[in-house]
Amino acid sequence: MATQRKLLVIDVAALGWKLVREHRSSLDDLEFQRIEPPFPAVTCTVQASFRTATPAGEHGMICNGVYVKQLRQPMFWEQSSNLVHGPRIWDEFRANGGTVGMMFWQQSLGEEVDMVLSPRPIHKHSGGMIQDCYSQPSDLYDRLCSGIGRKFNLMHYWGPLASRRSSDWIVDATCAVLKMDSAPDVLLTYIPHLDYNGLKSGHDNEEAVRDLGIVIEYLQRLKLAASEAGYEILIFGDYSMDTVNAPAVLPNLILKDAGLFKTRTIRGMTYPDFFYSDAFAMVDHEVAHIYTSGEKATRQAMEALKEAAHIGGILDREAQKEFDIDHDNAGDLVLVADPGSWFAYPWWTDKKEAPDYATHIDIHNKPGFDPCELFFGWPPPSITQDASKVGGSHGRMGAGAEAACASSIEFEDHPATLIHLAASVRNWLTANEHEQTRM
Repeated sequence: MATQRKLLVIDVAALGWKLVREHRSSLDDLEFQRIEPPFPAVTCTVQASFRTATPAGEHGMICNGVYVKQLRQPMFWEQSSNLVHGPRIWDEFRANGGTVGMMFWQQSLGEEVDMVLSPRPIHKHSGGMIQDCYSQPSDLYDRLCSGIGRKFNLMHYWGPLASRRSSDWIVDATCAVLKMDSAPDVLLTYIPHLDYNGLKSGHDNEEAVRDLGIVIEYLQRLKLAASEAGYEILIFGDYSMDTVNAPAVLPNLILKDAGLFKTRTIRGMTYPDFFYSDAFAMVDHEVAHIYTSGEKATRQAMEALKEAAHIGGILDREAQKEFDIDHDNAGDLVLVADPGSWFAYPWWTDKKEAPDYATHIDIHNKPGFDPCELFFGWPPPSITQDASKVGGSHGRMGAGAEAACASSIEFEDHPATLIHLAASVRNWLTANEHEQTRM
């Protein structure tokens, strides 16, 4: 009988090829190589593409958010696995008796795997939240907290206090799982902290090099733990961070000035009216999805947006096919920022008109990803509305946007894209003979 294959998969946020090439070429005996992420190169899209070996045009995670047309509501960072369409690369492996676990991967709740661990706080009606993680088996999180000696602190995972402490806990927990008798044969985990200073300062600075060194220490530790437990290892970055050197583009303000984006004023604050807007933007780093009320509104939005500075491309439905993002979930138009710029969600210029959530961490209600949540405003603990503080972004394709990867598996040919890599992993998992080899 063939030996059951065992694999540790590590997604490292912002492990870009240009950063690795300039400062670290290898991890012990494993050489880092270049790999092309799917479009857009953002967390949810990349992780969905790895799970399915398909682009966003097939699996439907067209960014970190989704516009629910039936509700006329954009929603970010929703965790249901049903949002990712298509077979998983481990389906046949599990059908043949293999087991799979996911730790801190997006859209993992309800996934047909054998182990899940994901942040899942309870938001109280009176304000604030109860920090907690969702786990299957249900006692997994408590067992890990007991063994590690501390709980996972969500404030270290996102917000002005986000830091390497989030990665510390996840790495500790991953090593603990690998030592369990019930450890899954394939374990997917995530290291987040390289992203934080990248968004604050870009990729080419002392902070990025320091954080890369910390990542290497984590990977060496995980590599050793994996080897001791009989696992092969696969490491990949989900995107490369661009340094921001231009103002943020505000597509909702552009559409509002064109009479297409509608708002409601409540107690002097403006809130979006998605029910009667003819066009609005759901923004995510260097990509924005424009949803319109019809063909006329699409043409009007195109006219308004094509004159704006720092928009590098506007993809209509036909052009979206070339980028493999032509899914019903995608916008009627998809914007791509120029290198060095990014898209912010605000539709106002006077801070007094900002909705109440503009100065709070509110990842689910804002119609777009807001990196300003990494910076305190005044007075603390509010967050800033000053988009000029943001120093890095990601999401586009092309030269300089490649990620890095390394593996102890020797594939038949080096995968040039992450989707090719995922397909190679699927083939490796279902192969009949197990060989300990090097990439």
